[in-house]
Amino acid sequence: MTLKQKYLTTLLLLLQTSFLFASQNTEIYLRAEQYFNEKQYEKALPLLKQEAKKGSKPSMYRLGYMYQNGLGVEQDDKQAAHWFQQSASNYSYTLTMESEEELDEKSFSERISDQMDQNTNKEGAEYSLLKMDTDTLETKSIMSSLIDGNFFGLQAYQETFILPVSYSSKKYPRISSAIPIKTEYQKNTEAEFQISLKKPLTYNLFGLHEHITFAYTQKVWWQMYSDSAPFRETNYLPELFMTVPSSQEFDDNYGLKFTKYGFLHESNGQEGYRSRSWNRLYATANWQWDNIFLSTRVWYRLTEDKKHDGYYDGKVDPDSGIFNPNDEGDDNPNIYEYLGYGDVKVNYLFGKNEIGSIFRYNFGAGGKNRGAIDAHWSYPFFNSEHTFWYVKFFSGYGESLIDYDRYVTKTSFGFSFSRALY
Repeated sequence: MTLKQKYLTTLLLLLQTSFLFASQNTEIYLRAEQYFNEKQYEKALPLLKQEAKKGSKPSMYRLGYMYQNGLGVEQDDKQAAHWFQQSASNYSYTLTMESEEELDEKSFSERISDQMDQNTNKEGAEYSLLKMDTDTLETKSIMSSLIDGNFFGLQAYQETFILPVSYSSKKYPRISSAIPIKTEYQKNTEAEFQISLKKPLTYNLFGLHEHITFAYTQKVWWQMYSDSAPFRETNYLPELFMTVPSSQEFDDNYGLKFTKYGFLHESNGQEGYRSRSWNRLYATANWQWDNIFLSTRVWYRLTEDKKHDGYYDGKVDPDSGIFNPNDEGDDNPNIYEYLGYGDVKVNYLFGKNEIGSIFRYNFGAGGKNRGAIDAHWSYPFFNSEHTFWYVKFFSGYGESLIDYDRYVTKTSFGFSFSRALY
């Protein structure tokens, strides 16, 4: 994949993410459009006016058409001209109905701040919908679901972010999948991004007011500043879990909100010397005290057949006399020594700020004390509800699967598109 293709891929991911997390509702507009197409103009009129006041250009255009032709209202050329002018505004993605002079008086940063309003995306989304050939209500509903971010019922799970600048104190080793030779990547600086979504499957199936949910998280470390800009590491984390609310007594006395029980697979999708994967069962307790949120998790690794000793040292199998990286078995038998048996996650909200940390410690597993801290801070980007400045700091073991046994210190800057309290 060329550098240009990688840039385009990332841009598409960002565009898709922005659609997924834009919270809009076009149900009223679709109903109004249905009435309009069925020539029930009296029913369409109040709904179109309601949406036009919110800044919907398609609704404005239809109002202009109705006033121009006296459909459901008394014919009024002045009103028709007004709504046509509003729908054809040069600033068709800005919801505030401001004059050209008022807009000219605004600074560039103020205009950007207007665009960060969550309803602004609705304006552009509806404009895009209007451009599509949607002959049936069913087609329009599907398109609206894509725009609303409710397609398949997907929701945000962990943070989704892109960090264009991610600086490590040391260069990363480059491990071949075919032969046991390590070199180094060219740059200490790379890009990092994460996409995390969940899909609720059931509610109250067992009468406990529990939720059963499937989630998927993907983490990518991209050496975009090096020659050929390779993806240094990609980790895939499909997950199935059940969330059970706590009793009112535990909530009142201890702040315990709910517990979570799940299965988590994590893999880097590689083979040979680069192959890393493990499966875990986990239990999590989630607590809240005012603006402090605490999640405590313990896990049990499902056992795998162990590969021969010296797998990562490039030594030969003492039984066969050869080194075969494709043997079936455990990719990382000593991962407990570096990631331990659980983690603690703390998040704190103050004003528009959000800070959080994840702590891990192995409590002497393997004879050595190892751990990690993964801390971040986020703040709304120009008052946006779905885009945030995001700063991340990591120090310790287990940044990624390929580096689980390597100490990494790293600082990253960029943007996030969702927040996660637990």
